[in-house]
Amino acid sequence: MAASLAVLSSLAGVAPAAPQPAGDADVDVRVNAQAALGTLSGAARGVNTAIWDAHMNDPEVADLMKAADVGVMRYPGGSYADIYHWETHTAPGGYVAPGTGFDAFMGTVRAAGAQPVLIANYGSGTPEEAAGWVRYANVTKNYGAKYWEIGNEIYGNGHYGSGWEHDDHEDKSPKEYARQVRAYASAMKAVDPTVKIGAVLTTPGEWPDGVVGPGDSGDWNHTVLPEVADVIDFVSVHWYAGGADTTAEDAMGKLAKLPGELREVRNQIDRAAGSGSSDIEIALTEINTNTGGARLTARPNGLFAADAFMTALENGVFTVDWWNTHNGAGQITTVDGETDYGDMGMLSSGACTGDVCQPAPNTPFHPYYGMKMTSELGTAGDTMVATESSAQDVSAHAVLRRDGRLSVMFINKNPDTARTVALDYAGFVPSGNAPEVSRYARGDGDITEVRDGEASASQVTVPPYALLTVTLDPQAGTGPGASKASTPGTPRVDAVTDTTAHLTWDGAPGASRYLVQERDGAHTRLIGESTGTSVTLRNLPPGSAHTVNVLAADSSGRISRPSSPLTFRTSTPADAACRVTYHRDTSWGNGFVTTVTVQNLSDTPITGWTVDWDWPTAGQSVSSGWSATFHQSGSHVRVTAPEDAGPLAPDGGSTASFGFVGANDGPNPDPTVSRLNGAVCAGG
Repeated sequence: MAASLAVLSSLAGVAPAAPQPAGDADVDVRVNAQAALGTLSGAARGVNTAIWDAHMNDPEVADLMKAADVGVMRYPGGSYADIYHWETHTAPGGYVAPGTGFDAFMGTVRAAGAQPVLIANYGSGTPEEAAGWVRYANVTKNYGAKYWEIGNEIYGNGHYGSGWEHDDHEDKSPKEYARQVRAYASAMKAVDPTVKIGAVLTTPGEWPDGVVGPGDSGDWNHTVLPEVADVIDFVSVHWYAGGADTTAEDAMGKLAKLPGELREVRNQIDRAAGSGSSDIEIALTEINTNTGGARLTARPNGLFAADAFMTALENGVFTVDWWNTHNGAGQITTVDGETDYGDMGMLSSGACTGDVCQPAPNTPFHPYYGMKMTSELGTAGDTMVATESSAQDVSAHAVLRRDGRLSVMFINKNPDTARTVALDYAGFVPSGNAPEVSRYARGDGDITEVRDGEASASQVTVPPYALLTVTLDPQAGTGPGASKASTPGTPRVDAVTDTTAHLTWDGAPGASRYLVQERDGAHTRLIGESTGTSVTLRNLPPGSAHTVNVLAADSSGRISRPSSPLTFRTSTPADAACRVTYHRDTSWGNGFVTTVTVQNLSDTPITGWTVDWDWPTAGQSVSSGWSATFHQSGSHVRVTAPEDAGPLAPDGGSTASFGFVGANDGPNPDPTVSRLNGAVCAGG
């Protein structure tokens, strides 16, 4: 391996730490341009639109969305979708504003240069009605509407005890929803086989994730996904940081949970779809700090919007759709010296709460500028790459542009103090040119081009409560633009065991060899290389997760841009000398009860035992247990047999069981590997 690492160092042209100017930095940010997080799609930035919004199709809306590079507009508006009949443009029980019909909406979409995400009526509609909408949209009108969700938040139909979503079906279970999704998909694709069908999932770690309803054999996601994985093209999830009292500052802290929750969505798709998993995308079709009422239009929510869009996109989502374009005034507060109108919209609706009125309709609120700043960072076809910040109150996101430039966005969440950031690069050598700098800070009425020299390739000062994006030129003769090798295809796992994985990928013109790198945060290491388009990785730990990119080197050793990432997991040994079965008995969103059963499969008895595992995500813990002694340190759990426990018979002749009550703040996946007295066991 030492020789391989030497090859990578010589080929990659990894830049050393950038020289530091005289001023002292208080934050360190590392950018690794060889660690790709995925490619930005044309649908990356999106907004929700609603038929009760009288300003939905104002000409200013299309202009503003185009200026922010918005690629998706979702219609007809959240829960209204499940009472909306497209042909009559009616929503029994709800208000429909004039001028908000489907054709008018599509006029705005086209003027903005966007595409629609349409929600077929599940709650009071039929597959035939949805198929008729597809026919009108894509055959009669030739709109080319690609993405179609089946219903909105259908898990909120009362099946789990809370009901805000309209659903006329007598059977409101996830099993019935899955059956109906198949019927909708069949009817809609019979009209236009090119449409993409999306199923509604709960977000792991958010209610009602993990809750098993009466008469069900599993929770919503684990019931729906296996039944529809062969007919859907994407899944739709929503994310709000909390209820009406959640501030944007709270939300920015809670955003740390989102990557783990999205990873668990992907894990669930992988398990349900198998080899077809890569064909199913993830859409985050609603996001905001809270579910309405307070602190929504002020500057902190603009910081949250920028951070949330990029965090979601970096973690496998193809579109992030803000709730909402216009929403309406709510609780009036003062935040950062400005009036916050308690409005979940990006643009003012001109509404009033009491005698306090919003500015003129379509005046942008801070979240609009947060979203717009992400378009300064990157657009469709650009590659998101890994970053790492040493400070919790300074986030960083980076994009390797198609033209070889590197853009880095900094988010200073500190309301009182400017932060000075020292930049370090891997896989990118900046030129001596001054960077382009865009800023959104106090006193700025829009994204502002900065020319005062406060930023260089090695150090950047970010004002308090501000967004700052720098765009750097590569040193001549360096970077992917200097390589004759194109970008390799995303790697695929053809076979995996407990210690090996065989990967393949589509070749890159101009490549003479390929390098497989594993990513840990913003750091990478070479784990394989090949002159062909496949490699077998060996000596991997059982039950371990790995995220890898493939890079191509040309005949001169110059490196291409990295492929999109692949995450895979090794299995547990088929011939293990023990088995540990982890069974989730019940769960309720932020807690669960589990029974664990242990077997000795070796040919000798075991007297006295310990079982160890590591929680896959932060926020998982053991609260109390029985029939054993429990100890947790960080994410590691050790369970020790009671003193009076008898021996575990050989060849699986006896079992030992224990149970515990657990807690989770975020997603709650099962442990991937357990050990009995230090030996890796097979799973149950």
